[in-house]
Amino acid sequence: MSDRMTGIPFAQLMRWAFKERAAEDSIFGVASAKFFRKSNQNTLALFGAELENPLGPAAGPHTQLAQNIIAAYLAGGRFFELKTVQILDGADLPVAKPCILAQDEGYNVEWSTELTVPDAFNEYVKAWFVLHILAEELGLGSSRGFLFNMSVGYDLAGIQSPKINAFIEGLKDASRTPIWRECREFLLGNLGMFERVDRAFIEAIPARVCDSITLSTLHGCPPEEIERIARYLLTEKGLHTYVKCNPTLLGYDFARRTLDQMGYDYLVFDDHHFQNDLQFADAVPMIGRLKNLAAERGLIFGVKLSNTFPVRIANQELPGEEMYMSGRSLYPLTINLAYRLAEAFAGDLRISYSGGADSFNIDRIYAAGIWPITLATTILKPGGYLRLQQLAERLEAAYHGPEFNGIDVARLRSLAESALTDSHHLKESREVGTRKLAKDVPLTDCFIAPCTVGCPIGQDVPEYLRLVQEGRYREAFAVIAAKNPLPFITGTLCNHRCMTKCTRIDYETPVGIRAAKLVAAERGFAEYSAGLKRPVIDSPFKVAVIGAGPAGLAAGYFLGRQGVDVTILDRKDKIGGIIQHIAPGFRISQAAIDHDLELVRSMGAKFRLGVDGNFSLAALRNEGFKYIFLAIGAWKPGRLKLAPCDREVINVLDFLETFNKTPQNLALGKNVAVVGAGNSAMDAARAAKRVAGVENVDVVYRRTRQYMPADRDELRLALADGVQFKELLAPLSFQNGVLRCQRMELGAPDGSGRRSPVPVPGAWDDLAVDSVIAAVGEGIETELLTDNGIGLDAEGRVQADPETHETSLANVFIGGDALRGPATIVEGIADGARFARIVLERENLGALDLAAPASFDTERQLSEIKLKKGLLQTPGQPESEGGRCLECDTVCNLCTEVCPNRANIAVRVHHEALHNRNQIVHLDAICNECGNCEAFCPYDSAPYRDKFTLYANQADFEESRNAGFLLLDEEARRFRVRLGEQTADVTFDSAGRCHGAIPAAIAALIWATYQDYHYLLR
Repeated sequence: MSDRMTGIPFAQLMRWAFKERAAEDSIFGVASAKFFRKSNQNTLALFGAELENPLGPAAGPHTQLAQNIIAAYLAGGRFFELKTVQILDGADLPVAKPCILAQDEGYNVEWSTELTVPDAFNEYVKAWFVLHILAEELGLGSSRGFLFNMSVGYDLAGIQSPKINAFIEGLKDASRTPIWRECREFLLGNLGMFERVDRAFIEAIPARVCDSITLSTLHGCPPEEIERIARYLLTEKGLHTYVKCNPTLLGYDFARRTLDQMGYDYLVFDDHHFQNDLQFADAVPMIGRLKNLAAERGLIFGVKLSNTFPVRIANQELPGEEMYMSGRSLYPLTINLAYRLAEAFAGDLRISYSGGADSFNIDRIYAAGIWPITLATTILKPGGYLRLQQLAERLEAAYHGPEFNGIDVARLRSLAESALTDSHHLKESREVGTRKLAKDVPLTDCFIAPCTVGCPIGQDVPEYLRLVQEGRYREAFAVIAAKNPLPFITGTLCNHRCMTKCTRIDYETPVGIRAAKLVAAERGFAEYSAGLKRPVIDSPFKVAVIGAGPAGLAAGYFLGRQGVDVTILDRKDKIGGIIQHIAPGFRISQAAIDHDLELVRSMGAKFRLGVDGNFSLAALRNEGFKYIFLAIGAWKPGRLKLAPCDREVINVLDFLETFNKTPQNLALGKNVAVVGAGNSAMDAARAAKRVAGVENVDVVYRRTRQYMPADRDELRLALADGVQFKELLAPLSFQNGVLRCQRMELGAPDGSGRRSPVPVPGAWDDLAVDSVIAAVGEGIETELLTDNGIGLDAEGRVQADPETHETSLANVFIGGDALRGPATIVEGIADGARFARIVLERENLGALDLAAPASFDTERQLSEIKLKKGLLQTPGQPESEGGRCLECDTVCNLCTEVCPNRANIAVRVHHEALHNRNQIVHLDAICNECGNCEAFCPYDSAPYRDKFTLYANQADFEESRNAGFLLLDEEARRFRVRLGEQTADVTFDSAGRCHGAIPAAIAALIWATYQDYHYLLR
């Protein structure tokens, strides 16, 4: 495919908008429920016009094509900063692809529009007409209630060139341009399309598209050049003018310190831009002179804050050497720059703002007197343009009068100071990891719930979240218990990797999946248990499970449920493994554990407790056990090497077991150090704080808190309990009550962005410590395995079949910690379920039944999902978290939402060959391969390359390798189709029957596109 996008002809643009609205109740993917309709007469005075709200897309991907601007308007945008034009354009402009990465903080490597300047002009005029029509026809607001603001760069010679001059003059008066006549004539010739728009309205659409401009300059542009350009725009062009400023005005030290403090220490940049760019001391008098000049001319002058922030491409995030940062990490820089400039002018400075604005701060930015406010990064994320509706409504509620009355410097100072600690902008607020799944996106039926796939046991998360939301707790518990024998334990202690896959993480915070599971357990257990029938144990063979932790309990649960005779053996006096014996009571109650054990027991498993830990597989064989599952747990203490060391270092498992059973026996002294940074370290630190006599507990870790492997929730709970973190320290010795630590610093990021600690030569810290608890990773007692003839590999790991986990001994399997090293609870459950499935298959007892279907009101569900899209919400009570779940397995559409150009389309297809009625079609002609859909697709794929593609012409079809189709003959309904390396021509009869050798699902998708979405075909 080509990375060159083309504009949609005006006639097709209009037909697309109106036909999509009639068929789908949406326009360019913006559902009518998400249209922003002006509800009052409050407007803002700007550039001699009345602006309905001061919000819109920044100069960038959302203002490069007409449909982008239209989508932004529908959702709430009213101030449109058109994408920057420069003399270097079209095919002459070098743009690396992909050019956008907005997974968290945003990055890009683009400068200006990729269109030619005349083509960009055409897009802006087309959008101007359509916005007038939609405002009137749909009653969205006044057709005079929005503004276009042109953006140009990058030097005076280029701006004075005939090409850019024609662009500027054309937007000042478009009436004599061919595109103006084309649009006007089409509308006048198709008045039948409209109910509220008439000839007089169309003829009155003003030809003055823009009377304001924003100047964008490259890094290193001399201050005198910036001032010359601004003077030219004010005096020669008579335009209201904003000058875009760079965050480098703040100085290198401030930027480096701020980003490090907020967790963005991995960003690589030096001071050369800071030295070469406009300096603050020069900027203030220049701005003052330009303000005075504009006032003399009766024009408005202001600054646009801010440009993006340049950082080095250190890990191949994007092609090239330097990329430009934006989004939530840019916010603390931009808002502090706004404060410094506003303070320098005592508040008498107009600021147009863009730099990490979102729903959590936009009303506060506006309340400080800063507007208009434009956005890019936040609307590159899931929800896309739909996010603008919420933002527009917040600004409407915060309205404070029509005129600019200066900036409230005190309020802005408070906002700037709070930005440095605002959780929405701290890096650690986003869980470490990727939402990507190790799967290729299929051509059809690609909708998937990343939380479910990311869960080792495949919990049906969206289903039970909705059931909890609807108060159907017994059904929610049944859905959970179908795959999970430990709902209370996982609802409390699970490391919830599902939440790191949650689409909500790209909105604000993941859905509280674990907490909602616990609600289902607490409120659904009794009713579920009352109706539970104990299975009949009648298998002709016996199974032995060694270890009564999660893996062993799961094996007994699933096999017992299927009528298999299972005995679980454990050397401890209680079942439950590490959870029972190690997890502190403040983490999980005994009652919660007992409920899960009751559930497991109800499936018929038998238990032998207090058995000799030195088990004999031969003896178990002699007892008649045909299958054996080893789930012995990771009870072997990890070793912390300290030399010299004059007192015992306490192992974390020993400490926590004693804390649980006989805490009165613990004597730790006043000062305790916990070495390690996983969840067990947090448990130990919090437990130590509760031991009599302990006053101070330090967690000692060789990296910074940002890189601690413990769950963010566990870190916060530890801090709330008064635990202190000693970061960048590596313990060396423990002697005479002193824990000597090597001071560390973080080295350069590796490919994953993780920075390894390296010693600071000659630098130590001495901590006064009475006790040291080592939480440095536990192991398994491999001697128990080798003594029974189970083979290990060269690294001491159990040799097991990668698919079945069968060991070197026939019918002896392994799982949980014994297989993986310290495993998570759900990994153990998954291993137990796998073992049960294999036993059932080998004994021809059928498949393991993991289904617990629930019924929903489909239409209500689809309607509610549509309303959630683009709506940022703070977490509520656990029972209401289903209201935040986006139910991705029912409606995903992420690639359609995040595409600025609308190049991915959801098509409704009803066919038995397809499981989902929504399918994705990619439109080659309007895609520029920016890469944004790849960033957010849950699959390890790029929709712009990997989804079924509709081509506009034969040349594009031949240039691409995408699977896709091209309409060859309208009358004959003949298409050319490529699937893999095979290309074929197929035809359809009038009933939609395909004549040609292509899969039925693909044929159904092509026919639905042709029949119901004909406006997509050029």
